[in-house]
Amino acid sequence: MDNYHLTHNGDDWALKREGAKRATEVFSDATKQEAIRQAAGRLADSGASLKIHLKEGGFQEERTYPRSADPKDSKG
Repeated sequence: MDNYHLTHNGDDWALKREGAKRATEVFSDATKQEAIRQAAGRLADSGASLKIHLKEGGFQEERTYPRSADPKDSKG
């Protein structure tokens, strides 16, 4: 399972695969919610983990796509 990070980059949000040098995709002029929705659509069928960061740089939450690939047994 690939790990991706959604981070704030200037005025944009960037989706970057862990270990990559360049962003996979940049969401220009998008709100954080729009960027999360677009990233989720991109990762929906790939079996990936999305680590969402705060605008200030800290970690906020992690989501797994598709949901059925989540290794946790919890609903959260």
